[in-house]
Amino acid sequence: MERTIVLNSGTPEQKRAEIRHYFHATFDIYEKLFDSLNQDDAYYVRPEPLRHPLIFYFGHTATFFINKLVLAKLLPRRINPAFESMFAIGVDEMSWDDLNQTHYDWPTVAAIKDYRRQVRQVVDELIVSLPLTLPITWESPFWAILMGIEHDRIHLETSSVIIRRLDLRYITPNQAFPRCPHSGAAPQNELLPVAAGCVVLGKDRDQAALYGWDNEYGRQVAMVSAFNAGRYLVSNEEFLAFVQDGGYRNAAWWTEEGRQWLCYAQPRHPLFWIATADGYRYRALLEEIPMPWNWPVDVNYLEAKAFCQWKARQTGKNIRLPTEDEWYLLHDSLGIADQPDWDQAPGNIALAHYASACPVDQFRFGEFYDVIGNVWQWTETTIDGFPGFQVHPLYDDFSTPTFDAKHNLIKGGSWISTGNEAIRDSRYAFRRHFFQHAGFRYVESDAPVLNKINLYETDALIAQYCEFHYGGTYFGVANFPQRCADICLAHMAGRPKRRALDLGCAVGRSTFELARGFDHVTGIDFSARFIRIGVELQESGLIKYVLPEEGELVGYCETTLAQLGLQDCAARVEFWQGDAHNLKPQFTGYDLIFCGNLIDRLYDPGKFLADIHQRLHPGGLLVITSPYTWLTEHTERGKWLGGFKKDGEVHTTLDGLEAALAAHFVRIAEPENVEFVIRETRRKYQHTLAELTVWQRKGENV
Repeated sequence: MERTIVLNSGTPEQKRAEIRHYFHATFDIYEKLFDSLNQDDAYYVRPEPLRHPLIFYFGHTATFFINKLVLAKLLPRRINPAFESMFAIGVDEMSWDDLNQTHYDWPTVAAIKDYRRQVRQVVDELIVSLPLTLPITWESPFWAILMGIEHDRIHLETSSVIIRRLDLRYITPNQAFPRCPHSGAAPQNELLPVAAGCVVLGKDRDQAALYGWDNEYGRQVAMVSAFNAGRYLVSNEEFLAFVQDGGYRNAAWWTEEGRQWLCYAQPRHPLFWIATADGYRYRALLEEIPMPWNWPVDVNYLEAKAFCQWKARQTGKNIRLPTEDEWYLLHDSLGIADQPDWDQAPGNIALAHYASACPVDQFRFGEFYDVIGNVWQWTETTIDGFPGFQVHPLYDDFSTPTFDAKHNLIKGGSWISTGNEAIRDSRYAFRRHFFQHAGFRYVESDAPVLNKINLYETDALIAQYCEFHYGGTYFGVANFPQRCADICLAHMAGRPKRRALDLGCAVGRSTFELARGFDHVTGIDFSARFIRIGVELQESGLIKYVLPEEGELVGYCETTLAQLGLQDCAARVEFWQGDAHNLKPQFTGYDLIFCGNLIDRLYDPGKFLADIHQRLHPGGLLVITSPYTWLTEHTERGKWLGGFKKDGEVHTTLDGLEAALAAHFVRIAEPENVEFVIRETRRKYQHTLAELTVWQRKGENV
């Protein structure tokens, strides 16, 4: 069992050796999991419809290292820019009705294996050579390496969930992942008392001994009322009573969201149960086995919630899922040691015992069982940041996209939860219809469930862009996204206005503004944090954000689509996270593409411009704005479009645009300066001129 690294003890050379061993062990176990696939075709099927095929995850964990190390300026160049773009963004399991079935032109398995070998060598060399001082904090160079390792271990688990759904013809038994051999009848569950108490959640990032993701930091103190909790996790046998009583057919037990999911998925039993003429069988990681009735049931939150509703009616008690605070109270009352202090894993966790679940009465913690391990435990708590929450600059959208009251926390870890996933402070959350190796323990309590939602956006960069897009005007300069949209619509006069693409849309103002004239507008941005604001406005019509005034003083701002006269545009827009260099195939057939201040932030603007015509109708318009601020942190010097001497003569970005677009476009208007002002504080502003150019794709208008 590999333990997550203790960051504030030992000598630098001891720590370097530990990290190096931890890195290679992580890479090894991930590749051993994929060794279970017996043919290359297995990498390209899609057993989980809300996720990419496995080839993506095989590449993603390796490209994550390179992308973060380049961002941290620990690597001077990329290994394979195409891979590091293609495999950069996964699929957040956002909804079952907004997924597209198309996919990239994936590379071969052999190519990814070779790429992983190169990444392993590069990271190993960095671990050996980087300066190392203790303690390691999130400002340390080694934090980026630990981030990559812990991210890899997250995907060890998520990839195993996908493999668990893969057709067995693609699977070969793997001795590195042994299944628990014990099963039988389940014990009778019962409710046991948990005394009231105080829980302290969160940690100080300057004092923490273990690596943590951003949502683990901050501090929250809560007084928790007494409650009763199930001695055991809900077993397959206990859940069977709900199934046999028509639980999946009786809408009364399900929330509105649960009923929508029932209509979509049409389930009749838990996902990993297999109905046969002789009863139920069970899908384990790499094989199908007779139903282990005393193992915990694997369900999503919606199923767990419905069972609790049903159980409450059967017993006449206030049965529900525990809150995060209640889980911590139970955990802490039992004095469970944290992972680095284990001589042996006290539960079925961290692959220390089995590569599967096991009987719910095998691992005891006081009078309870499986407080940690076996399967994750769904809670009633939607994830949010603790007071003092900050994003890490190397991974600014790890947590914030989940702060939407739609992602519920899971606690305790599963049999394959390793590293950070298996520590007390870990906080992971998923959409309620999503499947992990997750089950639940129910509680009896009269205490209400209170979920806190981030009412005001406090992230400084996001708030700044909210103000730039939706706030007031300064020094008589018009709102930039609105002004650009107006110019685009003016040039579209007399042309078809069916579909527009707002590429690099940030928080979405120009997307909404273009919808004044277009039937449909797609907004795409690389940052999930930015996209979240557009989606929030589309769904609720309201955003709130905090602006810095001076020092620690802030102002609170609120904007609605109605105030901007854009409320009728919401139905005509959609927002997607995406990479401008590798757009999905469905993003094509546009009459207008607007690229607002995007071109000088691309790593290969020439390639982008060479391909963009394929996404426009003949006669369609490409509108580009940019202040032409070329920086090597975004675009390596050799790929700048302009801003340098060429053959001894001045070569401007406009010259570069003309050359790059000449094959497929003609410029139809003189360049136009468009001013913009970005507010940093009450007394500090950026005043900039962007140049706007309009290009028409060659060919007949349609």
